[in-house]
Amino acid sequence: MLRWLIQRKLKAEERKLGAPLDYLQHIAAVSTGAFFRFASIMPLASYRKVLPPDAWFTARIVTLQHDDCGSCLQGAVNMARQARVPASTLQAVLDGNEEGMSPELRDVWAFAQSVLAGTLEAERLREVLRERYGDRGLIELAYVIASSRIPPVVKRTLGYAQSCQAVKIAPDQSRAD
Repeated sequence: MLRWLIQRKLKAEERKLGAPLDYLQHIAAVSTGAFFRFASIMPLASYRKVLPPDAWFTARIVTLQHDDCGSCLQGAVNMARQARVPASTLQAVLDGNEEGMSPELRDVWAFAQSVLAGTLEAERLREVLRERYGDRGLIELAYVIASSRIPPVVKRTLGYAQSCQAVKIAPDQSRAD
């Protein structure tokens, strides 16, 4: 019964994300305890109180591009669209088109890139972002970057990583005047 409820919830979440969660279905089928342990990171993975959605999702997308180019990345883009991050912003982030990003997003994009690559540029950008978003915002960036690395690693370990795929961005909805 419990596994059935978990599977049902995962199917609903797949519809919401527009991306498969087959690796989580596998974990739940093998061990509900392991599934609930994995699920316990979700509050960390979704923690956002200070950062604007575009900055938070920029950090997540940069991290996922670094570690995954499949369904995790597509799910993050879909979630960003649900949070009303403009399609043009997401396209610029995905393409690494710094000219298409606001100066604020360019800093977040470069910071996440630098953190993931372990370069010294992170030192300078950390202070820029601390000034802009405060220590709380910096903590949120740390959480989103670190937690975004977990699903791709789990998927690859379990053999559920998909080959790279083109990411689709839902267009902005035009408003009637």
